Amino acid sequence: MNLDYERVKKAIEFINSNLDEKPLLKDVARHIGLSEADFQIVLSRWAGVTPKRYLQTITVKHAKKLLKEEKPLLDFSLYLDFNVKHKAVSTGEYNGLHIDYAVHDTPFGEIFIAITKYGICKLSFIEESYERELTTLAYEWENATMTYSKLLTKPAVEAIFNIDKRKEYPLSVLLSGTNFQIDVWKALLELPSASLSSYGDIAKKIGKPKAHRAVGTAIGKNPIAFLIPCHRVIQQSGKLGGYRWGETRKHAMHAWEINKKDNL
Repeated sequence: MNLDYERVKKAIEFINSNLDEKPLLKDVARHIGLSEADFQIVLSRWAGVTPKRYLQTITVKHAKKLLKEEKPLLDFSLYLDFNVKHKAVSTGEYNGLHIDYAVHDTPFGEIFIAITKYGICKLSFIEESYERELTTLAYEWENATMTYSKLLTKPAVEAIFNIDKRKEYPLSVLLSGTNFQIDVWKALLELPSASLSSYGDIAKKIGKPKAHRAVGTAIGKNPIAFLIPCHRVIQQSGKLGGYRWGETRKHAMHAWEINKKDNL
């Protein structure tokens, strides 16, 4: 368990449930059982950020600002993710596929990862249980053989959450879905880290400007958390919209990425 993330998660939930009161830093720290100084240490260790800066990055106002920003490509090049290669397959196309899977701790809680020789086929934050994730994996890739391997999956997890590691371990994903879903997921892969887009923007990007609801459904079925960054898609109003792994985690991801980019 990532104790720093659990504390950040609790802080976000407290702030969001007390927006009208505009809680002070000392109130947030007290709620999670820390002094202001200790809260500073937690945020610095987790995202390299001060509490004041962190609190600024989880507001609707800040989200709307990011949606409106139109940065030149050269500005984005400072914090673009390294390219993630992708391969799309039809369900059942790979009979005899072998999958290595495991559970790892991350900056946003425990994650279930499944990897094939073609790339990552599942990455899911554990909301209920490890067994549920394994059952879902077996259903989604019913013709595959599976082996638990913490050792073989660890380098991929390190590369996912540390861009510097991607030079040593290039990432790829194996996608199985409808043509529409795969078009949406491929569009998500083009979103730079620390940026935000709207559901309508993604619909336009794939050439279906009126399909924002269908885009939202496809995003909700994204099988590869964080790496296919559905957390970077929010409502045009600046509100988060849904997230299959929890809105609090989506808040945390936004702030973590923004502050990692600011520290480049």
